[in-house]
Amino acid sequence: MIPMPLRDVAVLADGSVHPVATGGIVVDGPVVTDSREAGPGSLYVARVGEHADGHAYVGAAHDRGAVAALTSRVVDELPCVVVDDVQTAFGRLARGVVDRATGLTVVAVTGSSGKTSTKDLLAQVLGTAGETVAPVNSLNGEIGVPLTACRVTPATRFLVAEMGARGVGHLAYLTTIAPPDVAVVLNVGVAHVGEFGSKEAVAQAKGELVEALRPEGLAVLNADDPEVAKMRSRTQARVVTVSTWADADIRAADVRLDALGRASFVVEVPHGRAQVDLQLSGAHHVGNALAVVATALECGLSLDQAATGLSKARPASRWRMEVHERPDGVTVVNDAYNANPDSMRAALEALRSIGRGAQPHRRTWAVLGEMLELGGLSRSEHERVGGWASALGVDRLVVVGQRARAIADGAVGGTGRHTEVTLVNDADDAYDLLQAHLQSGDVVLLKSSRDAGLRWLGDRLVGMEVPE
Repeated sequence: MIPMPLRDVAVLADGSVHPVATGGIVVDGPVVTDSREAGPGSLYVARVGEHADGHAYVGAAHDRGAVAALTSRVVDELPCVVVDDVQTAFGRLARGVVDRATGLTVVAVTGSSGKTSTKDLLAQVLGTAGETVAPVNSLNGEIGVPLTACRVTPATRFLVAEMGARGVGHLAYLTTIAPPDVAVVLNVGVAHVGEFGSKEAVAQAKGELVEALRPEGLAVLNADDPEVAKMRSRTQARVVTVSTWADADIRAADVRLDALGRASFVVEVPHGRAQVDLQLSGAHHVGNALAVVATALECGLSLDQAATGLSKARPASRWRMEVHERPDGVTVVNDAYNANPDSMRAALEALRSIGRGAQPHRRTWAVLGEMLELGGLSRSEHERVGGWASALGVDRLVVVGQRARAIADGAVGGTGRHTEVTLVNDADDAYDLLQAHLQSGDVVLLKSSRDAGLRWLGDRLVGMEVPE
């Protein structure tokens, strides 16, 4: 964080220092909400969560080097800034840090899918031009955005903020913490429609990001998504469109996939062309990469710098199209951090590309679990995923858990004729099945919402330790 005395923290957070005499203590370490992550100079934010009261861990934060805490009551273990509401105060503090950073460009990314991968690409590309702060994993909500913003230092040039929403108004709030100079909207899908109520509400919520832009800002919009393209009318800022197939300001041409489903393409912009060779598996990353190019150009990078940065970028967050080659010749693609219908289809298409990218063709396995938060669309969307698996020619489909049964139903009734479908009760049964039947050359995709736990199954398949 930008170093500041505790009295300044109190001003930004609209709180009071206790004891008053400690107002000169300087916070110059990380701001944390987990006492185990505290270190020398840290500020510990004592959130009151659903299952635990952070005030109980102030002493633990002190033991790890924290010099102060943000609290809703006076504590004995550390000097503290006492506020009415810790969460609200945390957001105010983070905004204060952003405002104190001179020469900072804030890039905000949202979308129903692809946010984290795009954030990771942005961090690596912008990082070639200056100090860049981006979220760890997918910290994209009312806790994650201020945690990320508070990592800004006096030397930070770019802040990449991944922003997610569970309802209308959430993105509008997050943009008050990190007001964007560049707003990237990737897509509008039915992810979380159970919470939003409708796809139209999802679009309304995602569009709040471009509404927060100042007139001198830039909106980067995916022209391939009609709902995103409509957002042009919701901003006074400049607009740059990107597309993998439609007319747009920045386009991809001559897209090709290698044997691991990694895309190579030519990016075309109004003033030139450049070759990009992505290291991420899945054709869906092409659109994400185009958004990165648009952002990089706005941030002062050349087209060649952006293309080179993208070509060198590696997967940075776990369980997102994470490719492992086992010693026995089996390829495991662990994409089970999260799932919605759009990302399911993208992953299945990537699986097909990898299977058909080799000669002879490799046998493909799709191990799929439940997609959460789809509300009344749950059964039909799960059936649709099964139909896609069948139509795309997946050789073996393993559906994990009774709550995902509709995927199996959709595959059985699908248009494909050769997909063998198996429904198992849990990840342990899936593991036993796979271990008994996988052969050298097979490609296995694991995909589900996070709480379905298939990411741990993927780790088991490649010999990693998993939580008990």
